[in-house]
Amino acid sequence: MVLLPLMLILGLVSGTSSLDNGLLRTPPMGWVPWEHFRCNTDCQHEPDNCISERLIKTMADLMAKDGWKELGYEYVNLDDCWEAKERDSLGRLQANASRFPSGIKALADYVHSKGLKFGIYSDLGDLTCEGFPGTTLDAVEKDARTFAEWGVDMLKLDGCFSNSSVKAAGYPKMSAALNETGRPIAYSCSWPAYEGGLPPKVNYSLLGQICNLWRNFGDIEDSWESLSRTIEWYGNHQDMLQPAAGPGRWNDPDMLLTGNVGLSFEQAKAQAALWAILAAPLFMSCNLQTISAEAKDLLQNPLLIYIDQDPLGVPGRRIAKSNQWEVWKRPLASHQYGVAVLNNSTDGMAKPFVTSLELLGVLDCKAGYKIYNVLDRTFVGVYRLNATIAFHVAPTGVVLLFLRPLC
Repeated sequence: MVLLPLMLILGLVSGTSSLDNGLLRTPPMGWVPWEHFRCNTDCQHEPDNCISERLIKTMADLMAKDGWKELGYEYVNLDDCWEAKERDSLGRLQANASRFPSGIKALADYVHSKGLKFGIYSDLGDLTCEGFPGTTLDAVEKDARTFAEWGVDMLKLDGCFSNSSVKAAGYPKMSAALNETGRPIAYSCSWPAYEGGLPPKVNYSLLGQICNLWRNFGDIEDSWESLSRTIEWYGNHQDMLQPAAGPGRWNDPDMLLTGNVGLSFEQAKAQAALWAILAAPLFMSCNLQTISAEAKDLLQNPLLIYIDQDPLGVPGRRIAKSNQWEVWKRPLASHQYGVAVLNNSTDGMAKPFVTSLELLGVLDCKAGYKIYNVLDRTFVGVYRLNATIAFHVAPTGVVLLFLRPLC
């Protein structure tokens, strides 16, 4: 029983069947509804907060109007719960007719008219996680063609209601099917998250050949407990995870929580900083109609986005850890660096942190570096390699530094 999936994998990732779409040379950025809107399908009583074409059009309008698109937030993606409960008479997936009366093709066209890209969700199983029709193995090619005909630009393929053998066959099969449509469709695979996220059960060399990005870990929730657990997991397993990512293939630690209610603003800054250091996709999942000016300013920070979108595409690593502190460093193009200092304490008072470029292992330029505090949007100063760098970090907060060489 295990030989068939293995044979499928070997066949599908060889030659021209492997993913070759040239997409996502930097981590994707955009908006998804899941964290804020979940699976709310009650449009009769909550028309502004249900999964519908109205919601997607509203978010696309705001992304085009409020400066998001110009900064790189270009994907407007559906998640679960957009479908009708049954496929159509030809066996094709179809949208819920009352919530998406114009159909998905028209919705994708609308998003494209705003200069944005459109993403969709399916599940490699009998059902999606919320109980809508899934993409079974015998429907993979049909669904890929349907998505291409609709003008889809990204597919997230989840993994509920399937098993390891189905995933081993189906994820490569969908990669080949998307390639065969001739339409460039970025491919987000949830495969590793369902297999524990780590070798030997997860083959990241294979994933890099068939997927543009992948969920490694469990779903993130709107809380510091969930966020800190996610950060800790990526740090603890960085030796296996960090080499897997690069241009066109990214680890995905899940959505940005900023703009919701579960995190303090300092904690939201910590997530934004660590996601930039990890070279993570930046997918907002909040209500852009009601987002605060403070949250919007954080997510639209140009230097934060610059670090995340660095073309070198090398994810950062945790270089130091104690009970209270974590230090993360990311090498950037042109001998630049991003450095995040995370304060894990919870006692309510900002703590002093002292370091130097030498201690951080930033030694490329003997003349020194210009240092910027990214999230405060301030220039800290010019520092030689052995000069003391001192600052305070709020509890469950972060300081994100950008280092630019003088030579």
